[in-house]
Amino acid sequence: MASRYWVVSLPVQNSASTLWNSLQDQISKHSFDTPLYRFNIPNLRVGTLDSLLSLSDDLLKSNTFIEGVSHKIRRQIEELERISGLETNALTVDGVPVDSYLTRFVWDEAKYPTMSPLREIVDGIHTYVAKIEDDLKVRVAEYNNVRGQLNAINRKQSGSLAVRDLSNLVKPEDIITSEHLVTLLAIVPKYSQKDWLSSYETLTNYVVPRSSKKLYEDNEYALYTVTLFGRVADNFRISARERGFQVRDFEYSPEAQESRKQELEKLMQDQDNLRSSLLQWCYASYGEVFSSWMHFCAVRVFAESILRYGLPPSFLGCVLAPSVKGEKKVRAILEGLCDSANSTYWKAEDEGGAMAGLGGDADAHPYVSFTINIMA
Repeated sequence: MASRYWVVSLPVQNSASTLWNSLQDQISKHSFDTPLYRFNIPNLRVGTLDSLLSLSDDLLKSNTFIEGVSHKIRRQIEELERISGLETNALTVDGVPVDSYLTRFVWDEAKYPTMSPLREIVDGIHTYVAKIEDDLKVRVAEYNNVRGQLNAINRKQSGSLAVRDLSNLVKPEDIITSEHLVTLLAIVPKYSQKDWLSSYETLTNYVVPRSSKKLYEDNEYALYTVTLFGRVADNFRISARERGFQVRDFEYSPEAQESRKQELEKLMQDQDNLRSSLLQWCYASYGEVFSSWMHFCAVRVFAESILRYGLPPSFLGCVLAPSVKGEKKVRAILEGLCDSANSTYWKAEDEGGAMAGLGGDADAHPYVSFTINIMA
């Protein structure tokens, strides 16, 4: 599967089938590794020249927007698949792989009646894709909100002792709470443990001798208990801080611990459900956006070809996927199949062409040409 395609239209001098046969022949002779397909565009409603010129001004802007939404959804799918540990699925449009949908494009008359004005079709596609983008933002925000809550909880549970939740490190038997006695939890720098053990009994009066017990140690800190009279707890905190020890506020509560556990389980379940739902929505929406984009490209080819070659509509639409090395050769083939006077006209003005930039394309050629990047 190629990730970059050219959509081109060539002016028909005699018959489209003769031109198509000549193009196939030239490509097979001089650039046989370039896939080539017909891009079938129905007879759309032309309207007035003014309406076509006005539409042309907006085509590039709308194309950039629709292409951007397509890539945004694709990147979201790749991220969700990576997080879920899923193999990358081939993205589809109505069950057809996206590259096949492009190379075998068929206009959907039911969705986009060919008798509708081109402006109406283009505006309808833009509005539809904009709604999908809005839905994506809402769904991603909801998913990221739950992820953010979970990450915050995980940071509290896996961060250093100075900031993490201590409830899963402390057992009921580690805490003494009575009318007069309290147990405090001290965070001691790992390399200051000897200092702690030699000094905690003297940081204030009424500390219970030999009451300090180490509960846990991480890369930076150790967690110690110390038991003392409740009325001197504030004095102990101040003295401990002056020595570089942090006394953490902590109240042991089995109910609160169970509540936190349930909250965590619910958030994890919510995250899994939202991720699965978002991924399925993205699969479906990518197909919708890609289909809309290809119909938009068909309108774009049609409008640009009328402005380029005039009326009545007489052009051949094609899709090619040349390699980077073969691009110049393919350009030369395409140019050779255009009317020579037309080619001269387009090469005028410092090779920029008298109408360079029609529809916003930076590259000027004697035929309509623009690039579709399936992957960003």
